[in-house]
Amino acid sequence: MSGIVVVGAGQAGASLVAKLRALGADGPVTLIGAETQPPYQRPPLSKGYLLGEMDEARLYLRPESYYADQGIDLMLGRPVTALDTEARRMTVGGEEIAYDQLALTTGSVPNRLPQSIGGDLDGVFTVRTLADIDRMSPLFERNARVLVVGGGYIGLEAAAVASKLGLRVTLVEMADRILGRVAAPETSDYFRALHRGHGVDLREGCGLERLTGHDGRVTGAVLGDGTVIEVDFVIVGTGIRPDTRLAEAAGIVCENGIKVDEMGRTSAPGVWAAGDCAVFPWRDEMLRLESVQNAIDQAEAVAANMLGADAAYQPKPWFWSDQYDVKLQIAGLNTGYDRVVVRKADGAVSHWYYAGDTLLAVDAMNAARDYMVGKRLIEAGRSPAPEALADPATDLKGLLRP
Repeated sequence: MSGIVVVGAGQAGASLVAKLRALGADGPVTLIGAETQPPYQRPPLSKGYLLGEMDEARLYLRPESYYADQGIDLMLGRPVTALDTEARRMTVGGEEIAYDQLALTTGSVPNRLPQSIGGDLDGVFTVRTLADIDRMSPLFERNARVLVVGGGYIGLEAAAVASKLGLRVTLVEMADRILGRVAAPETSDYFRALHRGHGVDLREGCGLERLTGHDGRVTGAVLGDGTVIEVDFVIVGTGIRPDTRLAEAAGIVCENGIKVDEMGRTSAPGVWAAGDCAVFPWRDEMLRLESVQNAIDQAEAVAANMLGADAAYQPKPWFWSDQYDVKLQIAGLNTGYDRVVVRKADGAVSHWYYAGDTLLAVDAMNAARDYMVGKRLIEAGRSPAPEALADPATDLKGLLRP
Protein backbone atom coordinates (compact mmCIF):
# COMPACT_ATOMS: atom_id res chain seq x y z
CA MET A 1 0.00 0.00 0.00
CA SER A 2 1.38 3.42 -0.86
CA GLY A 3 -0.54 6.51 -1.84
CA ILE A 4 -1.58 9.08 0.76
CA VAL A 5 -1.74 8.14 4.43
CA VAL A 6 -3.29 10.38 7.09
CA VAL A 7 -2.47 9.72 10.75
CA GLY A 8 -5.06 11.03 13.18
CA ALA A 9 -8.77 10.36 12.67
CA GLY A 10 -10.24 13.50 14.23
CA GLN A 11 -11.87 16.51 12.61
CA ALA A 12 -8.78 17.47 10.63
CA GLY A 13 -8.01 13.96 9.41
CA ALA A 14 -11.58 13.31 8.34
CA SER A 15 -11.77 16.67 6.55
CA LEU A 16 -8.48 16.05 4.78
CA VAL A 17 -9.36 12.66 3.32
CA ALA A 18 -12.83 13.86 2.27
CA LYS A 19 -11.30 16.86 0.50
CA LEU A 20 -8.77 14.65 -1.27
CA ARG A 21 -11.56 12.63 -2.82
CA ALA A 22 -13.64 15.73 -3.57
CA LEU A 23 -10.67 17.18 -5.46
CA GLY A 24 -10.32 14.04 -7.53
CA ALA A 25 -7.50 12.14 -5.82
CA ASP A 26 -7.85 8.65 -7.25
CA GLY A 27 -4.97 6.78 -5.62
CA PRO A 28 -5.01 4.88 -2.33
CA VAL A 29 -6.03 6.96 0.68
CA THR A 30 -5.71 5.62 4.23
CA LEU A 31 -6.93 7.21 7.46
CA ILE A 32 -5.44 5.83 10.68
CA GLY A 33 -6.93 6.49 14.12
CA ALA A 34 -5.94 5.34 17.60
CA GLU A 35 -9.54 5.31 18.84
CA THR A 36 -11.99 2.59 17.84
CA GLN A 37 -14.78 4.94 16.75
CA PRO A 38 -14.95 6.55 13.30
CA PRO A 39 -14.12 10.26 13.23
CA TYR A 40 -16.46 12.22 15.49
CA GLN A 41 -17.15 15.74 16.75
CA ARG A 42 -15.39 16.68 19.97
CA PRO A 43 -17.12 19.94 20.99
CA PRO A 44 -20.44 18.23 21.89
CA LEU A 45 -18.65 15.85 24.25
CA SER A 46 -18.62 18.45 27.03
CA LYS A 47 -22.05 19.80 26.04
CA GLY A 48 -24.88 17.83 24.42
CA TYR A 49 -23.36 14.36 24.75
CA LEU A 50 -22.53 14.77 28.44
CA LEU A 51 -26.02 16.15 29.03
CA GLY A 52 -27.51 13.07 27.38
CA GLU A 53 -29.08 15.14 24.59
CA MET A 54 -27.01 13.54 21.82
CA ASP A 55 -26.28 9.86 21.23
CA GLU A 56 -22.98 8.48 19.94
CA ALA A 57 -24.10 8.02 16.35
CA ARG A 58 -24.94 11.73 16.08
CA LEU A 59 -21.37 12.56 17.03
CA TYR A 60 -19.97 10.85 13.95
CA LEU A 61 -18.84 13.30 11.29
CA ARG A 62 -19.97 10.91 8.56
CA PRO A 63 -21.51 7.43 8.53
CA GLU A 64 -18.81 4.77 8.67
CA SER A 65 -20.03 3.51 5.29
CA TYR A 66 -18.92 6.81 3.71
CA TYR A 67 -15.26 5.87 3.95
CA ALA A 68 -15.70 2.55 2.18
CA ASP A 69 -17.91 4.18 -0.45
CA GLN A 70 -15.16 6.73 -1.13
CA GLY A 71 -12.41 4.12 -1.25
CA ILE A 72 -10.82 5.39 1.96
CA ASP A 73 -9.17 2.64 4.01
CA LEU A 74 -10.21 3.42 7.60
CA MET A 75 -7.87 1.82 10.15
CA LEU A 76 -9.23 2.31 13.68
CA GLY A 77 -7.92 1.33 17.09
CA ARG A 78 -4.41 1.04 15.69
CA PRO A 79 -1.97 3.71 16.85
CA VAL A 80 1.17 4.36 14.83
CA THR A 81 4.16 3.24 16.87
CA ALA A 82 7.04 4.17 14.56
CA LEU A 83 7.65 6.46 11.59
CA ASP A 84 10.64 6.44 9.21
CA THR A 85 10.40 9.53 7.02
CA GLU A 86 13.46 8.61 4.95
CA ALA A 87 12.07 5.21 3.97
CA ARG A 88 8.52 6.61 3.92
CA ARG A 89 7.26 3.77 6.07
CA MET A 90 5.47 3.45 9.40
CA THR A 91 4.53 0.74 11.84
CA VAL A 92 0.84 0.37 12.70
CA GLY A 93 -0.15 -2.38 15.10
CA GLY A 94 2.84 -4.45 14.10
CA GLU A 95 2.17 -3.96 10.39
CA GLU A 96 4.48 -1.96 8.13
CA ILE A 97 2.80 0.54 5.83
CA ALA A 98 4.44 2.54 3.06
CA TYR A 99 3.31 5.95 1.85
CA ASP A 100 4.02 8.39 -0.95
CA GLN A 101 2.72 11.36 1.01
CA LEU A 102 1.83 11.55 4.70
CA ALA A 103 -0.33 14.01 6.62
CA LEU A 104 -0.12 14.23 10.40
CA THR A 105 -3.41 15.32 11.96
CA THR A 106 -2.65 13.97 15.41
CA GLY A 107 -4.54 16.71 17.24
CA SER A 108 -3.88 17.42 20.88
CA VAL A 109 -3.78 15.71 24.24
CA PRO A 110 -5.16 17.06 27.53
CA ASN A 111 -2.95 18.28 30.33
CA ARG A 112 -3.24 16.01 33.35
CA LEU A 113 -2.63 16.51 37.03
CA PRO A 114 0.73 15.21 38.29
CA GLN A 115 0.71 11.92 40.17
CA SER A 116 2.48 13.73 43.01
CA ILE A 117 -0.73 15.60 43.85
CA GLY A 118 -3.10 12.69 43.27
CA GLY A 119 -3.65 12.94 39.55
CA ASP A 120 -3.52 9.14 39.21
CA LEU A 121 -6.42 8.48 41.61
CA ASP A 122 -9.56 6.84 40.29
CA GLY A 123 -12.31 9.38 39.76
CA VAL A 124 -10.04 12.00 38.14
CA PHE A 125 -11.05 12.67 34.53
CA THR A 126 -10.09 14.74 31.52
CA VAL A 127 -12.53 15.83 28.82
CA ARG A 128 -11.07 14.94 25.44
CA THR A 129 -12.36 11.64 24.06
CA LEU A 130 -15.61 9.76 23.83
CA ALA A 131 -14.16 7.21 26.24
CA ASP A 132 -13.44 9.99 28.77
CA ILE A 133 -17.08 11.04 28.78
CA ASP A 134 -18.41 7.49 28.89
CA ARG A 135 -16.29 6.79 31.98
CA MET A 136 -17.42 9.85 33.90
CA SER A 137 -21.06 10.21 32.85
CA PRO A 138 -22.43 7.62 35.35
CA LEU A 139 -21.12 9.86 38.15
CA PHE A 140 -23.28 12.81 37.08
CA GLU A 141 -25.95 12.22 39.70
CA ARG A 142 -27.94 14.92 41.47
CA ASN A 143 -26.10 16.30 44.54
CA ALA A 144 -22.85 14.55 43.64
CA ARG A 145 -19.85 16.71 44.53
CA VAL A 146 -17.54 17.54 41.65
CA LEU A 147 -14.39 19.60 41.60
CA VAL A 148 -13.51 21.24 38.28
CA VAL A 149 -9.86 22.26 37.97
CA GLY A 150 -9.33 25.03 35.43
CA GLY A 151 -11.40 28.01 34.37
CA GLY A 152 -10.93 27.84 30.61
CA TYR A 153 -13.69 26.94 28.18
CA ILE A 154 -13.51 23.18 28.77
CA GLY A 155 -13.70 23.56 32.54
CA LEU A 156 -16.52 26.10 32.35
CA GLU A 157 -18.54 23.96 29.93
CA ALA A 158 -18.16 20.91 32.16
CA ALA A 159 -19.17 22.98 35.20
CA ALA A 160 -22.25 24.23 33.36
CA VAL A 161 -23.37 20.71 32.47
CA ALA A 162 -22.78 19.47 36.02
CA SER A 163 -24.72 22.39 37.47
CA LYS A 164 -27.62 21.87 35.06
CA LEU A 165 -27.80 18.23 36.13
CA GLY A 166 -28.02 19.19 39.79
CA LEU A 167 -24.50 18.43 40.95
CA ARG A 168 -22.71 20.50 43.56
CA VAL A 169 -19.89 22.14 41.64
CA THR A 170 -16.68 23.76 42.87
CA LEU A 171 -14.43 25.29 40.21
CA VAL A 172 -10.91 26.49 40.98
CA GLU A 173 -8.75 28.64 38.74
CA MET A 174 -5.15 29.34 39.72
CA ALA A 175 -4.99 32.60 37.76
CA ASP A 176 -6.64 35.74 39.09
CA ARG A 177 -9.61 35.31 36.76
CA ILE A 178 -11.30 32.69 34.61
CA LEU A 179 -10.60 32.83 30.85
CA GLY A 180 -7.54 34.91 31.68
CA ARG A 181 -5.48 33.58 28.74
CA VAL A 182 -8.13 33.93 26.08
CA ALA A 183 -10.56 36.73 26.90
CA ALA A 184 -10.83 40.26 28.24
CA PRO A 185 -11.77 40.94 31.86
CA GLU A 186 -15.21 42.01 30.63
CA THR A 187 -15.86 38.54 29.22
CA SER A 188 -14.49 36.94 32.39
CA ASP A 189 -16.86 39.08 34.44
CA TYR A 190 -19.83 38.00 32.32
CA PHE A 191 -19.16 34.30 32.72
CA ARG A 192 -18.21 34.55 36.39
CA ALA A 193 -21.60 36.08 37.13
CA LEU A 194 -23.31 33.47 34.94
CA HIS A 195 -21.78 30.52 36.79
CA ARG A 196 -22.24 31.94 40.25
CA GLY A 197 -25.83 32.68 39.33
CA HIS A 198 -26.26 28.96 38.67
CA GLY A 199 -24.81 27.98 42.03
CA VAL A 200 -21.23 27.15 41.06
CA ASP A 201 -18.72 27.77 43.85
CA LEU A 202 -16.22 29.53 41.61
CA ARG A 203 -12.86 30.38 43.17
CA GLU A 204 -10.27 32.44 41.30
CA GLY A 205 -6.69 32.94 42.36
CA CYS A 206 -6.99 29.58 44.07
CA GLY A 207 -5.26 26.54 42.69
CA LEU A 208 -5.32 22.91 43.72
CA GLU A 209 -2.77 21.92 46.37
CA ARG A 210 -3.45 18.18 46.22
CA LEU A 211 -6.14 15.55 45.98
CA THR A 212 -6.78 13.07 48.75
CA GLY A 213 -8.20 9.60 48.45
CA HIS A 214 -9.14 6.30 50.00
CA ASP A 215 -8.34 2.87 48.56
CA GLY A 216 -7.01 4.51 45.42
CA ARG A 217 -10.08 6.65 44.73
CA VAL A 218 -10.36 10.41 45.10
CA THR A 219 -12.42 11.57 48.07
CA GLY A 220 -11.31 15.13 48.69
CA ALA A 221 -9.12 18.07 47.78
CA VAL A 222 -6.91 20.56 49.54
CA LEU A 223 -7.11 23.91 47.76
CA GLY A 224 -4.39 26.50 47.46
CA ASP A 225 -5.97 28.67 50.16
CA GLY A 226 -5.95 25.77 52.62
CA THR A 227 -9.63 24.93 52.22
CA VAL A 228 -10.39 21.20 52.43
CA ILE A 229 -13.43 19.94 50.51
CA GLU A 230 -14.99 16.53 49.95
CA VAL A 231 -15.48 15.42 46.35
CA ASP A 232 -16.97 12.45 44.56
CA PHE A 233 -14.97 13.02 41.38
CA VAL A 234 -12.74 15.57 39.65
CA ILE A 235 -12.73 17.01 36.13
CA VAL A 236 -9.42 18.42 34.91
CA GLY A 237 -9.82 21.25 32.41
CA THR A 238 -6.35 22.75 32.44
CA GLY A 239 -5.88 22.96 28.69
CA ILE A 240 -4.44 20.85 25.93
CA ARG A 241 -1.11 20.57 24.17
CA PRO A 242 -0.29 19.52 20.60
CA ASP A 243 0.32 15.82 20.12
CA THR A 244 3.77 15.92 18.57
CA ARG A 245 5.05 12.61 19.96
CA LEU A 246 5.17 10.74 16.66
CA ALA A 247 6.62 13.70 14.77
CA GLU A 248 9.32 14.35 17.36
CA ALA A 249 10.34 10.67 17.46
CA ALA A 250 10.70 10.79 13.67
CA GLY A 251 12.95 13.87 13.82
CA ILE A 252 10.41 16.33 12.40
CA VAL A 253 10.89 19.90 13.63
CA CYS A 254 8.42 20.79 16.39
CA GLU A 255 8.05 24.09 18.26
CA ASN A 256 4.81 24.26 20.24
CA GLY A 257 3.39 22.02 17.55
CA ILE A 258 4.54 20.37 14.35
CA LYS A 259 6.15 23.22 12.47
CA VAL A 260 4.83 23.72 8.93
CA ASP A 261 5.20 26.35 6.21
CA GLU A 262 2.37 28.34 4.61
CA MET A 263 1.39 25.31 2.54
CA GLY A 264 1.36 22.87 5.47
CA ARG A 265 4.65 21.12 4.70
CA THR A 266 6.79 19.90 7.61
CA SER A 267 10.58 19.65 7.69
CA ALA A 268 10.39 16.06 6.36
CA PRO A 269 9.95 15.52 2.60
CA GLY A 270 6.46 14.35 1.69
CA VAL A 271 5.10 14.95 5.22
CA TRP A 272 2.39 17.52 5.94
CA ALA A 273 0.49 18.52 9.09
CA ALA A 274 -2.80 20.25 9.92
CA GLY A 275 -5.15 20.97 12.80
CA ASP A 276 -4.46 21.31 16.53
CA CYS A 277 -1.02 19.72 16.18
CA ALA A 278 0.32 22.16 13.57
CA VAL A 279 1.97 25.55 14.10
CA PHE A 280 2.12 27.73 11.01
CA PRO A 281 3.32 31.20 9.92
CA TRP A 282 0.74 33.99 10.11
CA ARG A 283 1.32 37.75 10.20
CA ASP A 284 5.02 37.52 11.07
CA GLU A 285 4.52 35.02 13.87
CA MET A 286 3.99 31.31 14.35
CA LEU A 287 0.39 30.49 15.22
CA ARG A 288 -1.36 27.36 16.43
CA LEU A 289 -5.14 27.33 16.56
CA GLU A 290 -7.26 24.95 18.62
CA SER A 291 -10.62 25.12 16.86
CA VAL A 292 -12.98 23.19 14.63
CA GLN A 293 -12.74 25.94 12.02
CA ASN A 294 -8.97 25.65 11.77
CA ALA A 295 -9.03 21.85 11.77
CA ILE A 296 -11.38 21.83 8.78
CA ASP A 297 -10.00 24.77 6.81
CA GLN A 298 -6.31 23.97 7.26
CA ALA A 299 -6.85 20.29 6.53
CA GLU A 300 -8.70 21.12 3.31
CA ALA A 301 -5.94 23.55 2.31
CA VAL A 302 -3.31 20.87 2.93
CA ALA A 303 -5.30 18.34 0.91
CA ALA A 304 -5.31 20.73 -2.03
CA ASN A 305 -1.58 21.38 -1.65
CA MET A 306 -0.82 17.66 -1.50
CA LEU A 307 -2.41 17.53 -4.95
CA GLY A 308 -0.34 20.46 -6.24
CA ALA A 309 -2.41 23.60 -5.52
CA ASP A 310 0.56 25.42 -3.96
CA ALA A 311 -1.70 27.91 -2.12
CA ALA A 312 -0.87 29.47 1.26
CA TYR A 313 -3.33 28.83 4.07
CA GLN A 314 -5.13 31.96 5.28
CA PRO A 315 -7.05 31.32 8.52
CA LYS A 316 -10.33 33.06 9.34
CA PRO A 317 -10.57 32.23 13.04
CA TRP A 318 -13.87 31.68 14.79
CA PHE A 319 -14.81 29.76 17.93
CA TRP A 320 -17.82 29.07 20.12
CA SER A 321 -18.80 27.84 23.58
CA ASP A 322 -22.17 26.82 25.02
CA GLN A 323 -22.75 27.37 28.76
CA TYR A 324 -26.24 27.09 30.25
CA ASP A 325 -28.51 29.10 27.93
CA VAL A 326 -25.67 31.29 26.66
CA LYS A 327 -23.97 30.79 23.31
CA LEU A 328 -20.64 32.55 23.11
CA GLN A 329 -19.44 33.14 19.55
CA ILE A 330 -15.98 34.54 18.87
CA ALA A 331 -14.61 35.92 15.63
CA GLY A 332 -11.00 36.92 15.06
CA LEU A 333 -8.02 36.79 17.40
CA ASN A 334 -7.67 39.32 20.22
CA THR A 335 -3.87 39.10 20.54
CA GLY A 336 -2.42 42.56 21.16
CA TYR A 337 -5.67 44.33 22.01
CA ASP A 338 -5.50 47.52 24.07
CA ARG A 339 -9.18 48.45 24.27
CA VAL A 340 -12.47 46.64 24.69
CA VAL A 341 -15.73 48.21 23.55
CA VAL A 342 -18.85 46.88 25.26
CA ARG A 343 -22.09 46.82 23.30
CA LYS A 344 -25.45 46.11 24.95
CA ALA A 345 -28.51 46.16 22.73
CA ASP A 346 -31.78 44.22 22.57
CA GLY A 347 -30.77 41.99 25.47
CA ALA A 348 -27.55 40.91 23.76
CA VAL A 349 -24.00 41.67 24.91
CA SER A 350 -20.83 41.77 22.84
CA HIS A 351 -17.23 42.78 23.52
CA TRP A 352 -15.19 44.24 20.66
CA TYR A 353 -11.38 44.13 20.81
CA TYR A 354 -9.31 46.93 19.32
CA ALA A 355 -5.59 47.55 18.89
CA GLY A 356 -5.50 51.27 18.36
CA ASP A 357 -8.09 51.92 15.67
CA THR A 358 -8.00 48.34 14.31
CA LEU A 359 -10.77 45.88 15.11
CA LEU A 360 -9.25 42.50 16.01
CA ALA A 361 -12.01 40.29 17.44
CA VAL A 362 -15.45 40.14 18.98
CA ASP A 363 -16.95 38.04 21.80
CA ALA A 364 -20.72 37.81 21.30
CA MET A 365 -22.94 36.42 24.07
CA ASN A 366 -26.35 35.42 22.71
CA ALA A 367 -25.70 38.05 20.05
CA ALA A 368 -25.67 36.24 16.72
CA ARG A 369 -26.07 39.44 14.72
CA ASP A 370 -23.10 41.07 16.47
CA TYR A 371 -21.01 37.98 15.77
CA MET A 372 -21.90 37.78 12.08
CA VAL A 373 -21.31 41.50 11.51
CA GLY A 374 -18.07 41.39 13.46
CA LYS A 375 -16.83 38.37 11.54
CA ARG A 376 -17.51 40.03 8.20
CA LEU A 377 -15.88 43.28 9.27
CA ILE A 378 -12.75 41.52 10.52
CA GLU A 379 -12.41 39.36 7.41
CA ALA A 380 -12.81 42.46 5.23
CA GLY A 381 -10.20 44.35 7.25
CA ARG A 382 -12.69 47.06 8.22
CA SER A 383 -12.74 48.81 11.60
CA PRO A 384 -15.76 50.95 12.48
CA ALA A 385 -15.45 53.73 15.01
CA PRO A 386 -15.55 52.25 18.52
CA GLU A 387 -18.10 54.84 19.54
CA ALA A 388 -20.51 53.57 16.88
CA LEU A 389 -20.31 50.03 18.24
CA ALA A 390 -20.88 51.19 21.81
CA ASP A 391 -24.03 53.06 20.81
CA PRO A 392 -27.02 50.66 21.04
CA ALA A 393 -28.85 52.79 18.48
CA THR A 394 -26.27 51.99 15.79
CA ASP A 395 -27.56 49.74 13.00
CA LEU A 396 -24.83 47.10 12.92
CA LYS A 397 -25.69 45.89 9.43
CA GLY A 398 -25.28 49.45 8.24
CA LEU A 399 -21.60 49.19 9.19
CA LEU A 400 -21.16 46.62 6.43
CA ARG A 401 -22.24 49.00 3.68
CA PRO A 402 -19.43 50.54 1.63
